[in-house]
Amino acid sequence: MLIALEGVDGAGKTTQTRLLAAALEARGRAAVLTREPTEGPHGRQLRRYLAGRTRHLSPEEELELFTADRRDHVRETIAPALAAGLVVITDRYYYSSAAYQGALGLDPAGIIAINEAFAPRPHLVFILSLSLERALARLREKRQHAPQVSEAPDYLSKVAAVYDTFQGDHLHRVDASGPPEAVHSRILTITLDFLQ
Repeated sequence: MLIALEGVDGAGKTTQTRLLAAALEARGRAAVLTREPTEGPHGRQLRRYLAGRTRHLSPEEELELFTADRRDHVRETIAPALAAGLVVITDRYYYSSAAYQGALGLDPAGIIAINEAFAPRPHLVFILSLSLERALARLREKRQHAPQVSEAPDYLSKVAAVYDTFQGDHLHRVDASGPPEAVHSRILTITLDFLQ
């Protein structure tokens, strides 16, 4: 089973992926916790780039790097874990590319199509919804340094708007404004219902 957690920076994805993995492990379901960008060569390059103060790659070049990183991610982590019967929980997946590079002018549906040609479609996608003000406040609390290029308010507003367009029975929008435990409870309930 493949589960992806998505949403704008500051929505709480990392916290929720950890809580979900721990809850499944406690119920005897082995889970693999992973994230994008990965720790592979393309992922490390992306992390350095995103930590910079300015964008110097075109949207197409950004997408190319994210797609290359995802190919490695699928080949080295996701596909083997799924083949072993494990639950894979990923902090970001191809919906992030569709939202973030889509907000730069690329076609979100086209980005999803490119990725679904090689990347398994998630069984569940949780899109954590949070007001931009709250997300930015969380980012300010978390970071004691200049914001990443992906965290500019105008840009994140466009990203959130793209996330709002995604449709599908496997997509679940979860209000992320409450306490982490309440958000987790909603995600876990949907996940356990699906597993049954």
